[in-house]
Amino acid sequence: MEISAGEFKAKCLKLMDNVARTHEPLVITKHGKPVAMMVPVMPEPATPLFGYMAGTATVRGDIVAPLDVEWEAESEA
Repeated sequence: MEISAGEFKAKCLKLMDNVARTHEPLVITKHGKPVAMMVPVMPEPATPLFGYMAGTATVRGDIVAPLDVEWEAESEA
């Protein structure tokens, strides 16, 4: 879609809403020559919840070996 700069100035907010809704670029012209283009912002794809932190944790020490400390839950009171 093409529109003159004067018409764009008069209808700017309405045209911005239209570009956002239709996702079609708008070419703005001066004296019949293109001078600018308004394009819609595309949303970033959503990051999946499962696995988004994969590779960010580090393991320090042995996490499998039994502890030398007796937990209160294991003691008989």
